Amino acid sequence: MDINSSNLFKNIPFELKDELIDILFEGKDIRIERIVSKGHSSPSGFWYDQDKNEFVIILKGSAGLMFEGGDRVIIMRTGDSMNIPAHQRHRVEWTAPNKHTVWLAIFYDK
Repeated sequence: MDINSSNLFKNIPFELKDELIDILFEGKDIRIERIVSKGHSSPSGFWYDQDKNEFVIILKGSAGLMFEGGDRVIIMRTGDSMNIPAHQRHRVEWTAPNKHTVWLAIFYDK
């Protein structure tokens, strides 16, 4: 049996030009990612439209998400989680500009 251990808050560069995305685990029907943001947002007019469901948790930091057809930004803070169904179009309006936001994203089939 091969068992690996890691710390989700290690190996985070202070400055991030782009979001940092690390695939922590990938299987037939699941992918788990650590995403690190610092002042990042989705490009203007861009919407995520994913084939898989996404369960996301903010482990540290904060972010604002917008869903297509919605009329407000949903603010997520440390400890908040959300399930985003496949093909639910959404975007990241903002992430905390002066500190890292660490996400754990679990992508899975229905």
